[in-house]
Formats: sequence, structure tokens, C-alpha cells
Amino acid sequence: MELNRVTRKREVFKGKEELEIEKNDNIDEEVYSDEEILQLVSFTIDDVEYGVDILTVHEILRIPDITRLPNTPDFIKGVINLRGNVIPVVDARKRFGFPETGVTDLTRIIVLQTEDKKIGLLVDNVYQVVRIPRVNVDTPSELIEGVSEEFISGIGRLKDRLIVILNIANIIFLEEEMKRMDAR
Repeated sequence: MELNRVTRKREVFKGKEELEIEKNDNIDEEVYSDEEILQLVSFTIDDVEYGVDILTVHEILRIPDITRLPNTPDFIKGVINLRGNVIPVVDARKRFGFPETGVTDLTRIIVLQTEDKKIGLLVDNVYQVVRIPRVNVDTPSELIEGVSEEFISGIGRLKDRLIVILNIANIIFLEEEMKRMDAR
């Protein structure tokens, strides 16, 4: 397969893009077929960059009123009303064991579609949409043991950055599945 070089690129949210392609050896970003590219919405929590598959992202919100629910795990911030739908909000800082900080102007809720459910993920800052060739995504190292390996589906290398790619279903529903299995 022959790889082309990008001279100009404009990305549009939700994976739609326009590319003007021509041969140019002076540009170091290679274009791969759609199957070879992983598109992520990247965000930060405690100055670490994370990413989720763009196809799971429904929308990104500023912080609305969050209604706290009794007897829920501490990482469940509460629920929000999104155009008539009640959506649970997971505080990513608490879920990952980071200290709690206040809400800032950059704090956002990423509404994700997992299976047939929508959930909100409260993050410090939504950074950007990134495209990473699948060959630049490594599986979690054997050095990462325990709960972390359940949350992480890979580590993406993008020039001088590392992006921790999350397994969203496990972050939100892992404890529920464990309780169901223990009940059997």
C-alpha cells in the first residue's frame, strides 16, 4: 500500500474531515486508510491526557445543574437532564482516585453512548480530536497491574505526547458487573 503525505488538513468534529492530498516529502504526517486510524476525543484529568473513541461521544457540555442521588458510589456525581433524558454523571477524578478539585470554566461533561446507555463523564478539560494510526497504539504494559489494566485499552503515541486510551464500559460499569457475578 502506498502512503500519501498531507499538505493541508481540516478536521471536523465527529470524524468528518476534508483532506487535500499530494505527494510531498517535506511533511512528516502520513495518511492511512480509515481502518488504520483511531480517532479520539482527548481530555485531561490531573494534567494527564486521556482519550475515548470519537464514535462513543454523543456531545460535550458545559456543567449544567447536577442532581445528587442517595446511596450511589462516590464517583457518581449525580444525574443531569439532557433534553428530557436523565443521564448519570461519573466524576472521572474520583473514579481514578485523584483528589477532588472545584469546577472551573474548562470543566466539561462528555456524554458517551455505551451499548444502549448514555452516561456523562466529568473531566477537567476537553482538549481536542486526535487521529492516531493504530500502529502507534500499544496495549497496556504488563507493568500496569490491577484495576488500571481494566480501565485502559491502550496507550497512543502521537509525536511527543502519550494519550491514555480508556475502556469506558469498564470505567463506569465494572463494579456493577462484579456485584452481579458475586450474587450468582
